[in-house]
Amino acid sequence: MTTTADSPPTPIVLTQKRIWLIFSALIAGMFLASLDQMIVGTAMPTIVGELGGVSHMAWTATSYLLATTIVMPIYGKFGDMFGRRWLFLFAVTAFTAASVGAAASTSFWEFIVFRGLQGVGGGGLMILAQAIIADVVPAKDRGKYMAPMGAVFGITSVAGPLLGGFFADTLGWRWCFWINVPIGIAALFVAFRYLSVPSHRPKTKPDYLGVLLMSSATTLLILITDWGGKQYAWGSATIVAMIAALVVVVAAFVMVESRAEEPMLPLWLFRNRTFVLTSAIGLLVGLVMFAAIGFIPTYLQMATGASASVSGLLLIPMMAGMMITLMGSMTTITKTGRYRMYPPIGALLMLAGLLWLTQLSAHTPMWVVSAMLFVIGGGLGLIMQIIVLVVQNAVAPNQIGTATSANNYFREMGGAIGVAIFGSIFTSRLTEGLTDAFLSHMPQVAAAKLDPGALVPSVVKNLPTELHDAIVGAYVHALVPGFWYLIPGAIIIFVLALFIPQLKLSDEAGMVARGEAVLEETTLGKGDEPDPRLVTEHS
Repeated sequence: MTTTADSPPTPIVLTQKRIWLIFSALIAGMFLASLDQMIVGTAMPTIVGELGGVSHMAWTATSYLLATTIVMPIYGKFGDMFGRRWLFLFAVTAFTAASVGAAASTSFWEFIVFRGLQGVGGGGLMILAQAIIADVVPAKDRGKYMAPMGAVFGITSVAGPLLGGFFADTLGWRWCFWINVPIGIAALFVAFRYLSVPSHRPKTKPDYLGVLLMSSATTLLILITDWGGKQYAWGSATIVAMIAALVVVVAAFVMVESRAEEPMLPLWLFRNRTFVLTSAIGLLVGLVMFAAIGFIPTYLQMATGASASVSGLLLIPMMAGMMITLMGSMTTITKTGRYRMYPPIGALLMLAGLLWLTQLSAHTPMWVVSAMLFVIGGGLGLIMQIIVLVVQNAVAPNQIGTATSANNYFREMGGAIGVAIFGSIFTSRLTEGLTDAFLSHMPQVAAAKLDPGALVPSVVKNLPTELHDAIVGAYVHALVPGFWYLIPGAIIIFVLALFIPQLKLSDEAGMVARGEAVLEETTLGKGDEPDPRLVTEHS
């Protein structure tokens, strides 16, 4: 039967086989983006050294973060409006092509441009994967799919630093990007062949002005947090002007969204209790998590003498804790349908881990630090993926992408703010502590104005015991006050998590609810043959 232009499109049949094929495409895309984030970090000093960008090294992370954060809400909203298949294919293609550009870069700023383009693809892969799972799997069964998606981060967090260090030391740093090409082509093939989710034309005009204003606000906030206290003083004219511009842009965004026919971020979502609570929790988790974890590897390198290429492996206990609690909680949620107890427990574990980290000293055994990180990881595993599941379950099926991207967006914003605040505290206290250490133990070196930032783990490891301990102690004294400042954030997360309502997990996938798909068992009777109209792929 041929459908006319006015007739509704024929729904696809969601068989278990089709769901697993779609899931395989999503996993391939997520693995691509996650591996790149982890593999590049350890090779970055080599990259910027060869391309002549040491003084601008921060842009290697800022360009990717900025692009990723800007595109997250765009992918979420446009996925709801246009469908997610072609957006996902675009994200894989953009990421793979940008990887080729990064690998072939001959100058630092050329490399930065391609890193930003990688962010454009990577942001889409993360958001669309979470939203597409909600399209094809009902909330009551989604846990068994979201747990493996979370496990991808654990695998790449170990494999990425190892591969990055290996490539930087042997084949060359460009292989950190060339390796994405065969993976990207494979992901593109799998997605093109098996990602059979519908596309459609929106009934209303997209909110392009909202896109522009939200992107502008995101850019200003990221740059303020990245530049403030580092490149420019917080009271400088540049930072003050950017803060003023941010206030104006946010006010304009709220006004535009209140009038838009199909707003980028519908303001009525903020009347949804679950959306507000999970967004606030996501913001605070990002703030606490990125701030607490971001500077731990530096301390671990100095305390153990480990090189940057293996420092990421020192975070394995945290990833192990996260994977254990994530997979355990998701399995239980799938069986019972109850999720409300886990975020508060996760917040308490995070709080316990932060309190324990305040006891760090220059002589803390490494196994104790590993245990501290394991506890924090266990807390994160009970919050991050669960609140995504909770918010997807609490909104209308046609707003799944918007809600998913908003939750991730607020977490990224929290991370940017947290790293900026924690970084300012850490850097100022570290400089003061290291200066005191050199004045006390090597005044002649201090008098020569040795740059504390020039310290590397291999050098510190071979210093005299007293000076070594003094330097490690300076890192501890710089870190510990920051943990105390983060503890109120963990307490607020716990309080907010207590108010998350326990809603019945939907037994209907998003595409089924929107009439774009039917389940196999609802289409066939016992012994029936499939209706050929329903087997037709939906484009």
